[in-house]
Amino acid sequence: MENQFLTIKELSAYLHIKPATLYAKVGDIPHYKVGRLVLFKREDVDQWMEGCRRDPVDVERMAKAILRSTDRGAMDVKNVVKKTIERAKGNVLTSDQGRPDRNKGLGKEVKDEFVS
Repeated sequence: MENQFLTIKELSAYLHIKPATLYAKVGDIPHYKVGRLVLFKREDVDQWMEGCRRDPVDVERMAKAILRSTDRGAMDVKNVVKKTIERAKGNVLTSDQGRPDRNKGLGKEVKDEFVS
């Protein structure tokens, strides 16, 4: 009968993940703890991995959806493309977040006092 439980070292080889990374993720991965020994069932790990799956994003489909929802009179193609790329990358910012490269008023604001 094959051992259905995996140690950290065996799971590391199975998933191609460093043992240190697995120790950090022990709280997220379904596991059994016997004393200091941490064991994993392969079936539980496979199921957990399916939950981590990310499907590819169809950027063209997202862009078309944004175009449909945008007022055609005020359409700015650069903004539509920018929004689509940000959504695809998951970099959509909320209103309470800012971007350091968008801050204004950070330039030199010293007046020349020696103007004749």
